[in-house]
Amino acid sequence: MPQGLAGFLPEFYANRSRELGLRDYLARQLSEVAEQLQQRLGTGNSGLICIAKPGPEILERSAILVNDQEVEARFRVGLPAQGRRIDGRGARRLLCELIPLLVQRALHYSALSAPALQQHIHTNEDADWIRQQLSEHGWVAFVADGAILPRRSSLDPCPMEGAIPFQSPQSLRVTLDCPHRGRMTGLGLPQGITLIVGGGYHGKSTLLKAIEQGIYNHIPGDGREGVITQVDAVKIRAEEGRPVTQVDLSPFLDRLPQGASTTQFSTANASGSTSQAANMIEALELGAQVLLMDEDTTATNLMSRDRRMEALITPAQEPITTFIDQIRPLYTNLGVSSILVMGGSGEYFEVANTVIAIADYQAQDVTEQAAAIAVQFPSHREKTAFQPIHHRARRYLATPSELLGSQGEGPQIKIQGWSQICLGNDRIDLTQVEQLVDSGQLWAIAAAILYLYQHYLPSDQSMASLIQQLMTQLEEADLTLLSSFPTGDFVSFRCFELGAALNRWRSLAIEGRALGDHPSQNHPGSPP
Repeated sequence: MPQGLAGFLPEFYANRSRELGLRDYLARQLSEVAEQLQQRLGTGNSGLICIAKPGPEILERSAILVNDQEVEARFRVGLPAQGRRIDGRGARRLLCELIPLLVQRALHYSALSAPALQQHIHTNEDADWIRQQLSEHGWVAFVADGAILPRRSSLDPCPMEGAIPFQSPQSLRVTLDCPHRGRMTGLGLPQGITLIVGGGYHGKSTLLKAIEQGIYNHIPGDGREGVITQVDAVKIRAEEGRPVTQVDLSPFLDRLPQGASTTQFSTANASGSTSQAANMIEALELGAQVLLMDEDTTATNLMSRDRRMEALITPAQEPITTFIDQIRPLYTNLGVSSILVMGGSGEYFEVANTVIAIADYQAQDVTEQAAAIAVQFPSHREKTAFQPIHHRARRYLATPSELLGSQGEGPQIKIQGWSQICLGNDRIDLTQVEQLVDSGQLWAIAAAILYLYQHYLPSDQSMASLIQQLMTQLEEADLTLLSSFPTGDFVSFRCFELGAALNRWRSLAIEGRALGDHPSQNHPGSPP
């Protein structure tokens, strides 16, 4: 629809942040009105007006495009039919009455609530502004006072009714003056090693979950509009059974039976410890600067070993280097921060920079107490000799001819639920990639995998480098780059989730090379 008819003022899309806020708001209006208008006009999907219902996150969606010239909405309709017979009158009603009514109610500025639209745009712009302040102040996350962190359930992302609002401890409270919301106070979580401790059911994991989801901006009324995290924060967990292909696990695993390599480790069925180690190395390979972990979903033997276990199974007998021995050099050498939920072990007190206790859903700064306890009750652990984490090895994508087909068209893409991508006969299970929040992200990631293979390979550049180049290209263009025809199915994603999909693809063909090695065949591999 021409912008002159739509009537959205240029100030609504004057910068990237405002534009995404406007587009997200219009996608929600379109979905809501479509749900009200759609009628069953025959058999099957007759009369369906299909627009994916957005969740509480404000995300770039290919369903709505806005510029100075026009507003474009992309959605699917089910043309009416009675069995195998076309219903022309039903089609006329759908195309000539219902869809124009949908456009009139959802895409005309005059039909919308101006205050609600403005609040949506301003909320998104404030969140982006806060995220820009994090690195400048040496924080990895900000949690606003008054935020509502608990959700109704794991299936219902709405804020829990009657939940206690978050309040930051005085010693960690900071103040920000946002462009629209004005003065805000809250927890400025510093860079370094942070522990979140406390009793069961007091809100430790709830706080970490909010920080984990703080990589996304949230809509007004969600309760987490003021929870903002660095965009390069990655949730790490054990993921028993996932495939691992040519990953350098030597920082965590120094030897294997029969002398198998740990620098180019591969398995179709990883254990809890090897899967968690691979998840960390893969995230760091793509530039993660904050690692998020909850002890409930980690491999115990990778996190720490107490003195008694070391006495029974000596370090010489144990091939695993625990994370507690890597967490400090990870920060001092690479600048990678960690936020850990710990409720059952105090081993990490001796390496923590900040310790936050959650009691009755309220945060307390107990850093000094934890440090004193670490001195009073030393662990007497024998520090494991370890290989420091650094990018000594790189992995290179090979081009499987069976993926692209004889004409390079690629396999059929299907999405199953919220967690599985099907590329032809291959299924990529992303169930435990916890920072995916929208099925549209899976559609976009599947298309990105095909685009990567079709346009970037063969190449002598590493897998991580190619992923970063593709992400840069998407930032300069938009999600429509990934499809040769208009589609409203795509939702923005990060390089970490694209990498996660590639790394969990069981047909993935890659090879590991030490830094400085060259491919046997060199190809320019320059992106389009």
